[in-house]
Amino acid sequence: MKMWDSFRSVAQFAPIELDATKRKLGKVASVDDLRRLAKRRLPAGVFDYIDGGAEDERSLASSSADFSQLEFRPRVMRDVSQLDTSTRIFGEPASMPVILSPTGFTRIAHSEGELAVTRAAGRAGIPWSLSTMGTRSIEECADANPSGQKWFQIYTWKDRALVEDLVGRAKAAGYGAVWLTVDTAVLGRRERDVRRGMTLPPKLGPKTLVDGVIHPAWTWNFLQGGPITFANIVGQHDEDGSTAISLADHVARQFDQALSWDDIDWLRSIWDGPIVLKGIQTVEDAKQAVSMGVDGIGLSNHGGRQLDDAPSPVSLIEPVRHEIADQATIICDGGVRRGSDIVKAIALGADAVSLGRPYFLALGAGGEAGVDWLLDFLREGLERTMALSGCRSLAEIDRDLVTWKR
Repeated sequence: MKMWDSFRSVAQFAPIELDATKRKLGKVASVDDLRRLAKRRLPAGVFDYIDGGAEDERSLASSSADFSQLEFRPRVMRDVSQLDTSTRIFGEPASMPVILSPTGFTRIAHSEGELAVTRAAGRAGIPWSLSTMGTRSIEECADANPSGQKWFQIYTWKDRALVEDLVGRAKAAGYGAVWLTVDTAVLGRRERDVRRGMTLPPKLGPKTLVDGVIHPAWTWNFLQGGPITFANIVGQHDEDGSTAISLADHVARQFDQALSWDDIDWLRSIWDGPIVLKGIQTVEDAKQAVSMGVDGIGLSNHGGRQLDDAPSPVSLIEPVRHEIADQATIICDGGVRRGSDIVKAIALGADAVSLGRPYFLALGAGGEAGVDWLLDFLREGLERTMALSGCRSLAEIDRDLVTWKR
């Protein structure tokens, strides 16, 4: 009896988790683990669409790797028993300086798509963004997250009347800011998609059927979700996603290659809220944006999916902040994989970070629960890094906290 009591005092049996998704997420420790889980669950073409970058994917790699070139200078004995990660973005409260970037065709990862992501963002108390090429409508997403902050992202199509209609609908539905994506005059050469013959939505064919057999959970979820389309323009445009088309062909035919700085005034004429230019990659363009009265600078290389060897967003923060001072909100869009990356970006001068690929992978790995896991992971990492570096609030994170290794 004593032996049994001794055994019980050191051996605790874990409760059995009946939910398969929770079991899988229980073994996840990082965004890399989420990526591996998504790769197992998703068909190869779908995974590569989410995971891939342009050409040799050097910009994709450097966007994250450049965070590792920053070294902390932690301060100790600071009484970090109380931490405050909250901030305000364009005057609105956020629980942490994180924004979920817009992603197109989100339902290829999970049938709930944008609805799952916006609900998770609402619970986390952070802004979420809907893409022009979203697969759930402006109004559906507003209903799914009625009290949360929602932003709308614009690709400026040649059909400006359609863009004006979309912006008007976003305003009516309570969206608080718009991203204007400025780095997509043409589509970058995404060679994983070229090799896979990737179209949106995915075409049914022999490869698709084989992938369906290999990935039954994704296939069953995909079939239950109904047709995938560009939900905001169904019936309003010939290319609404109801028939398969390559993304490169769609961009070439519909996106306006004549987009210029003059269009900022046009956008301001139809939208009276904050405007963020997403895709700024030089100090010169950041200065030009500020001179045009833009509210936010989205330092972004489009997740490494457009121009390979474009600069990493984190490398741009300090020079841009130095040049524009406090004339605009700076958002580091891309490369963030841990809470410590958030702290590094803030230390260099960013007001917030935004991320897309990590939550897209999380959605593919575990649906809405996967996105919840990711946001909890980022928040815990942010708090841990602040505590270990001696910062009790975001205001205490300053340039002295980090130094470049190179």
